[in-house]
Amino acid sequence: MTARREASAPPHLPGYTYVHVLGLGGFADVFLYQQELPRREVAVKVLLAGSLDDQVRTRFQTEANLMAQLSHHPSIVTIHQAAIAADGRPYLVMEYCSRAGLAERYRQERISVAEALRIGIRLSSAVETAHRAGILHRDIKPANVLTTDFGWPALTDFGIAATTGHGAGATVGMSIPWSPPELLGERPTGDERSDVYSLGATIYSLLAGRTPFELPGSPNGAADLVGRIERMPLPPTGRDDVPADLHDVLVRTMEKHPSRRFASAAGVARALQQVEAGLRLPATPLDLPDENASGPASTGFVPPDRSPGADEATRLRSIVSVSPLAPATRAATDEATRVRPVVQVDPEPSRSVPVPGSVHVAEAPSGSVTAEPALTVHEPSVRVRDRAPRSRRRAFGAVVSGVVVVGAAVALVLANQDEGAVPVVPDDDFTHGVGSTGATEAVPAPVALAGQRMADGSVVFTWQNPDPQDGDAYTWGVLSLTADPELELVEVATATVPAQEASGEVCIEVALVRSDRRSSAEPAQGCVP
Repeated sequence: MTARREASAPPHLPGYTYVHVLGLGGFADVFLYQQELPRREVAVKVLLAGSLDDQVRTRFQTEANLMAQLSHHPSIVTIHQAAIAADGRPYLVMEYCSRAGLAERYRQERISVAEALRIGIRLSSAVETAHRAGILHRDIKPANVLTTDFGWPALTDFGIAATTGHGAGATVGMSIPWSPPELLGERPTGDERSDVYSLGATIYSLLAGRTPFELPGSPNGAADLVGRIERMPLPPTGRDDVPADLHDVLVRTMEKHPSRRFASAAGVARALQQVEAGLRLPATPLDLPDENASGPASTGFVPPDRSPGADEATRLRSIVSVSPLAPATRAATDEATRVRPVVQVDPEPSRSVPVPGSVHVAEAPSGSVTAEPALTVHEPSVRVRDRAPRSRRRAFGAVVSGVVVVGAAVALVLANQDEGAVPVVPDDDFTHGVGSTGATEAVPAPVALAGQRMADGSVVFTWQNPDPQDGDAYTWGVLSLTADPELELVEVATATVPAQEASGEVCIEVALVRSDRRSSAEPAQGCVP
């Protein structure tokens, strides 16, 4: 076993008095200092001495400024100052979180389902806030979640490996037990959905008391974990008090293919809120600036923006890998003031559109109000391939246009609600496959999906419709680890992957699309070696 290294010498910082070592990392040490004015204890992270040339120092300062954009969030560690010490080492002065962090807790104590949900929603809010600022964390795990003096989780360590001059490939700073498959290959590639995976893996660890693919009594070396992460279904947490719908959320969050995960951390948060509602727990609100930035003060409702530029405004900007820590002058808000009647609104373009006359509001304990869309229309996210016939493109255009019309009708209904009524808006794409009649009618997935490799190298897939109805069609696309499938709308139960796209194993997903624009909530998937 490798001997634990000694801490580096704490730098002399004017206005601060060194107290003791807090922790050692691969690229930095953290020390406790006493700040003289204002007088308070602070944590100071100091990068280790090494090849810190002028370019690295400049980049460190730039990235520290970028991290300051997140300084308002209550679940991200607050950064007070970033500078270069007299000995040339960059350092960050941060909020000191005195309570035990998640790394200390998840293996030593049984964290309740209610607390794991609260932590998960707050962390999801923090990750979503970072993503909207164009910042990808890339190393979400229990060790990077501290606990504030008020008991809130606080995310830290944003991209320290990249800050110290390492590339964004295999050395992105990810820790294997919480890493998604796409970051474990020879050419790692990832985006915000990689953070979504690691977020789910962290929540799983809180519940299971172990990392997601760590098997008690079995070898759990790096190679063992990588093999399981890439191929093994997510094991149960082993706890009887973890509801099935929570496990389902974790499974979706940690899907092998990024395209099958929640598209955003906000989607994870809303799914966890649904679990809270099902358990009749007090609602944990999302700490997102856009959620309550506008709208009638009497309701806190933010109308969804359906203008042409609305989608672009909520898209993730170019991802920037950043230096350790960030952000936030944290208000010591009493927990009771955070649990209040509020309807959460998804600021992202929603994939579910509510239909008038089909929603209800369930009141949870502690006076919190949870909007539960009992009726949604699922809008498939489809990009039509160039090889699709024009007639099929027109058919798909009609599908999308119909959804826009339904959305406009819903906006009109919401606008005409009586003053003081609680508006109900789509919560997330977590609920699918119900019709416009007011009765729940799930759209099934195709069955008997099978493929055959042909002599010319192409692969032909076929499937069956388990419940044929007039006007049925299908969307299908080729799955990959690094990109969303480009879905094509077809009217027959067959699809061909050309030879140039069919080298190696070929996997596709297929969803059934009804004439009223509803689609399968869980598309069928199949592979041909």
